[in-house]
Amino acid sequence: MRTQVAIVGAGPSGLLLGQLLSLQGIDNVIIERKSGDYVLSRIRAGVLEQGMVAMLEDARVAQRLHRDGLVHDGFSLAFDGRRHRIDLKGLTGGKTVTVYGQTEVTHDLMAARAAIGATTIYEADDVALHDFDGQSPRITFVKDGVSHAIECDFIAGCDGFHGVSRRSLPDGAVREFERIYPFGWLGLLADVPPAAHELVYASSDRGFALCSMRSMTRSRYYVQVSLEEKVEDWSDQRFFDELRRRLPADVAEAVTTGASIEKSIAPLRSFVAEPMRFGRLFLAGDAAHIVPPTGAKGLNLAASDIHYLSQGLIEHYRDKSDAGLDAYSNRALARIWKAERFSWWMTSLLHHFPANTPFEQRMQRAEFDYIATSPIGSTGVAENYVGLPY
Repeated sequence: MRTQVAIVGAGPSGLLLGQLLSLQGIDNVIIERKSGDYVLSRIRAGVLEQGMVAMLEDARVAQRLHRDGLVHDGFSLAFDGRRHRIDLKGLTGGKTVTVYGQTEVTHDLMAARAAIGATTIYEADDVALHDFDGQSPRITFVKDGVSHAIECDFIAGCDGFHGVSRRSLPDGAVREFERIYPFGWLGLLADVPPAAHELVYASSDRGFALCSMRSMTRSRYYVQVSLEEKVEDWSDQRFFDELRRRLPADVAEAVTTGASIEKSIAPLRSFVAEPMRFGRLFLAGDAAHIVPPTGAKGLNLAASDIHYLSQGLIEHYRDKSDAGLDAYSNRALARIWKAERFSWWMTSLLHHFPANTPFEQRMQRAEFDYIATSPIGSTGVAENYVGLPY
C-alpha cells in the first residue's frame, strides 16, 4: 500500500489531521491498534478552546458541536469555601470555551472520515515504523494474521503517551521533561444535572474537587485521591459525600446524586518530549506531551499541534515549501510550554500536597486572594483558560 501521509493513532488528533488533509486532497491512511468501539469508549475531558472549535469548523465536523455543545462564558475558583468567578468573556474581549466531550469529537471525526471513504485500519497488531530518518519511510503491521506494509512520504505519530511512535526513536533523539504528581483524580460520571451551570474548581484542606459536566443532564465530578486508593473502595455514596465536603456550601447543596456510569482514577503528570520531529516522523498530541487535567489543556494542545502540522503538510504538497514542516517542532513547543506552565500553576494552586509546609499552604491562599481581588490576576487566568492564540 502507498499513501502520502501515514497516521499512527485514530484518536481525535489523528482523525483531525486526517480530515484536514483529506479536505485538501492529500491522501492519508490511519493505523490504529485498538478497535473503533474501544476508541469511542474512552472517557476523556471535554472543555474546548475557541481555537479548537474553529479548527473543527474548518474540518467541517462542527454541526453537532454547535447544536449540543454548551458555551461557557466563565468558571469559578473556590478556596476554603470562598468562590471567585473568572469572567472569561468579559476579560478576554468575548472569548469563551465550549463543553463538548472528547468522545463526541471522536464520533464526529469518525463519521466524517467514513463519509469520504478515507482508510482507517483498526486492530492493527505489531505496528512498526521504519526508515523515517530517510526519504522513504514505511509502516509495517499485522492485520488478521496477515503482514502488511504502507509506504509513505511522512509519518504522523498521534498514538498517545504509550504508543509506538515515540518509542521508535533512537536513543538520544529526544529530550524528555517530566513531573509526576503524588496524587490522582478519582472521576465519576453520572446522569444527573450538574451542580452549577459553569465549572467549579475547588480547593479545601481535604483536597481538590471539580464539578464539571457533559450536558445539562450528565455530570462529571472529580476528587483528589492518593495514588494508593482503589476505585472499588469508593462507593457512589462515599464519593458524593466526599465531594460535598470539599465544595463551597451553595455548590455542595446543589449536587444531585445518582448511580455512576463510569468511575476511574487518573494519575497526574506533566511531560514534554522535544523536539517533536525526527526526519520524516512528526509527533503530535499525547505522543509528545502530557498535561495535568487541571487546566483543561490536553485535547486542546493536541489540536494546536495538528494546526501547525496540517499547515506544514498542506504547504509541502500545495506550495512545494517545507518551511512549515521545518518550523513545526519549535512552533508547537512554544505553545506547549506555555500550556504546561498554566496547567502546572493551576495544579499547584488548587491541590493539597502532602509535603507542603504551612508557609507553602499560605502561599496558595495568598495566590487565590490575589486573583480574587486583582482584575489583572483574573485576566491572566482567563486568557490562558480560553487558549493562547495559535
